[in-house]
Amino acid sequence: MATSLDFLHLSGRRMGFVGGLLLLVSLLGSLPAASQTWDTTGNSQLNGTYYFREVSYATDDSGDITDGTSAYGNITFSGTGTYTIAVAQFFDVSQGGVEQYSLTGTYSISASGYGFMSSPNTELSGTQIFGLVSNGIFIGSSTESGFNDFIVAAPTSSSPSFSGSYSLSYLNFIDLEPNEAFDALVQISPNGSGNIGSANVTYYAEDSTAPTTVSESGVKYSVSNGAVALSFPNSNNLPLTGAEYLYVSPDGGFVFGGSPTGIDMFVGVRTGSPPAYQGTYYQAGLDVNESDLANGSVDFDSYYGSYYATAAGDIIGHQRIVFDSGSAIGYTYSDTFPVSDKGSYTNTESSAQYVAGTNGIVIGLGIGPYLGVSVALPAPSLSGSGVYLNPQGVVNAASFAPFTAGVSPREYLTLFGSGLAAAPVAASSLPFPTTLGNVQVLIDNVAAPLSYVSPTQINLLVPAAIPEAAGSIVQIQVMNGKSASNTVTDFVYASTAGVFSDSANGLGYAAALHNADFSLVTSSSPAQPGETVDLFLTGLGDVFPSPPDGAAGPSPPSQQLSKTTVSPTVAVGGMAATVLFSGLAPGLAGYQIDLTVPTGLTAGDNLLEVDGADSSTVETLISVGDPSTQVQPGAISHGRLWKRPSGPRSTTPANAPPLLRDRARQARVVAQ
Repeated sequence: MATSLDFLHLSGRRMGFVGGLLLLVSLLGSLPAASQTWDTTGNSQLNGTYYFREVSYATDDSGDITDGTSAYGNITFSGTGTYTIAVAQFFDVSQGGVEQYSLTGTYSISASGYGFMSSPNTELSGTQIFGLVSNGIFIGSSTESGFNDFIVAAPTSSSPSFSGSYSLSYLNFIDLEPNEAFDALVQISPNGSGNIGSANVTYYAEDSTAPTTVSESGVKYSVSNGAVALSFPNSNNLPLTGAEYLYVSPDGGFVFGGSPTGIDMFVGVRTGSPPAYQGTYYQAGLDVNESDLANGSVDFDSYYGSYYATAAGDIIGHQRIVFDSGSAIGYTYSDTFPVSDKGSYTNTESSAQYVAGTNGIVIGLGIGPYLGVSVALPAPSLSGSGVYLNPQGVVNAASFAPFTAGVSPREYLTLFGSGLAAAPVAASSLPFPTTLGNVQVLIDNVAAPLSYVSPTQINLLVPAAIPEAAGSIVQIQVMNGKSASNTVTDFVYASTAGVFSDSANGLGYAAALHNADFSLVTSSSPAQPGETVDLFLTGLGDVFPSPPDGAAGPSPPSQQLSKTTVSPTVAVGGMAATVLFSGLAPGLAGYQIDLTVPTGLTAGDNLLEVDGADSSTVETLISVGDPSTQVQPGAISHGRLWKRPSGPRSTTPANAPPLLRDRARQARVVAQ
């Protein structure tokens, strides 16, 4: 099988270097610009009467909440792309009071369950909610709309099963004040006949790093019209008081809800023996970072996306995320989890706690001062006959960011499916052909350059001429001879930054070279502070001048280098690095960034962050040497050959730093 590094080490290809300043441009955010029609073959996944709850927050540049609303009630999906709301409740905390309303809307769900719908919140008319469906449950966020929100919808049940042990994640803001925010893990055991007894609550308030744990007795509930009304006593011991409405999935394994007069959110699962924590998950949630609350700064984010959990305990994830009601970006990350815990664990390094239910649904909450609420649904397993392109199998070939990351012009992409080709065939030289092994891949009816095809995998370069507007829709189809695959739709973004890793799976050490001799940067040959190193990436977007699709990047001195039209920013170990060049790698088919390693870093493995025009990847590592051995920049070398080292490399070093929880700080330069 060809790896995602194939195009980096074609025989005789050279790499070069050039310095220079690149143009900075502003970010774009938009709703889908329909150059193509979104796949709606999954519309039947939303069918019948559902409960829903959507909470939304508008914030200013300091993170202060300027308004907050909640909408909740019944929504009836037609199964064919329309919905109706006969009576729902709307609460605006700045206005006070509850209003009833009716509404009609539309939705478009693809075969994977990925899609969008018009907001069921009457105050947000015209807003699109983006999200995913699995086993009938929809989760999402309106990331492109200039505010932060989170929505959950699940089928109703006239007589829900509500008994056993439950864990619920909870997030609330009192009177729109971020300094009165708290999240909590609530553990209850309803008996099926109205009594809960004691509720065990562990909560983080405001910017506290220490939890408070209390046990509140006398908690009761009642069931009416399929909804559960919890009644918490008015107590000084507990931040939860009064009525909270919960909606229960038909199998009783998932619950969600909140106060009828609040902008809070519950998500919960019935606990017991969860299945193995492995495979693809669909995710959505809300976070509030209060680590800088003392200085009057609070960071909000909301997101939807997906991630893949491996049997080895690694996570590769993507979130379409918006900070402080600003512009959305695509965020790719890696994380780890203890395999033995099956998804229920606390990760103090990433400041999050997760609980998996008996149905495999995973809920999350933040550990103060990083508060939050999230839910992850096990994704459906997809397969098909003939030439089949898996709708979940469109991934970034460098980072392996999952399909919700979308695509960008000139991105190196990997497709997975079945019956895609008769046999494995690899391109032997550049430019890559648009037909390989009698196979073509059409992206908006334009044949893409192919570097590798096999029955289950295709590696290709996205044509540069796909629609430029961020959020446009493209259609992807595989032609194996005269047999056509199903059509998969995805969103287009200005960038989908991904760093190639030496292990060729998006994890572990970045594929980085010492510029002086083009040897590999490793833990035994680390990059030195002040040294120039070369990174190899994909998904950095438009370049100028723009060579033909599939051609090698221009090489000096006879050709003008192709530079990215938007300069990326790079951080090593959280410190900004100077970017000397960003563009197509000379003589290769991917991108190259040359940077100066910042001084003041801690020796050892440091997390690498690359921010493109509207994307951020925080996934790979780079080894840095002793700060006392800082080197002075010297002459730039040219003409060395890339040779991948022999032997396997660890994808998760024992001392690899975990995912940084402070995503707002990481991506601030991109999000503003």
